[in-house]
Amino acid sequence: MLYRPLGRTGIQVSPFALGAMMFSSFGNGDQKEVNAMVSRALEAGINFIDTADAYGDSEEMLGRALEGRRDDVVLASKFARPIGDDPNHQGGSRRWIMTAVENTLRRLRTDHLDLYQMHRPDPQTDIEETLSALTDLVRSGKVRAIGSSDMPASEMVEAQWAAERRGLERFRTEQPHYSLLDRTIEREVLPVAQRYGMGTLIWSPLASGMLTGRIRRGQETDLRRTRMFAALRDKRRVDAVEEFIVLADEAGIPLTHMALAFVVAHPGVTAALIGPRTMEQLDDLLAAADVRLTDELLDRIDAITAPGTGIGRMDQEYDTPPIASATLRRRPLLERSAA
Repeated sequence: MLYRPLGRTGIQVSPFALGAMMFSSFGNGDQKEVNAMVSRALEAGINFIDTADAYGDSEEMLGRALEGRRDDVVLASKFARPIGDDPNHQGGSRRWIMTAVENTLRRLRTDHLDLYQMHRPDPQTDIEETLSALTDLVRSGKVRAIGSSDMPASEMVEAQWAAERRGLERFRTEQPHYSLLDRTIEREVLPVAQRYGMGTLIWSPLASGMLTGRIRRGQETDLRRTRMFAALRDKRRVDAVEEFIVLADEAGIPLTHMALAFVVAHPGVTAALIGPRTMEQLDDLLAAADVRLTDELLDRIDAITAPGTGIGRMDQEYDTPPIASATLRRRPLLERSAA
């Protein structure tokens, strides 16, 4: 497997990274199977593994699976998503970051993280507060590099400027969603990442399972993951999947392989996160590592989902405050009446 630079950190990572969200009681809770899958991934050349404190007991299971071989992997985790009901057990405050990292290190059975990422933006916390706390973690040796996830391009730029103004560590990576069905990051996020030398780690390159080839028109009720139902109600999204299935068949490759090869073909992408639940799924995804898409095939993909556009959206995507709250995008009624 050919390795790629993780932005300008000097770290080299595999173009496929192992996402550990399914290594948990709500995914695959069998520790022996998880151990075997981690071993299989490492044998195949994967050297980067990503998890998060919000993934249930994923960190604990991954920590046990990596016992005795921690130094063989570039290990990443994330913070900021809510953990429990306490309103202060989330976000990008110094108070929470300092607690969250200690919990993560304990669960992963390690004394440092190679990459610590802000799982989602926190509009209620000054970015300088977050970067200041993360800078202290880097200087203490508990974290080697820091990154963001699902951050809008404008906030990526502001974070870079804030780091420069204050002499703080800057985000070295961004973890956005990107797939055959959603190419919106091609407009701004990927160009910004390239401009600032940031590595990009793609989550959900299979669009939460819609690009596995098992989801066909008229078979939506067969799905077991309820979080996908909303996406499946978007007829355009299902129709596009049907077109991609035909295209992959004509190219003689599985749809999963075409989807992964498409993502890692972009020069602004460092790695795609694969999140298998079973060994069978892992073996299928690993086989995509040698797939290369021709220019003709990429042109045909462009004809289905135009560059910089998306078809529908996933429920897990981050919404900026004005999108999430109607009150932030509407003038008070009295102001509107006066106008």
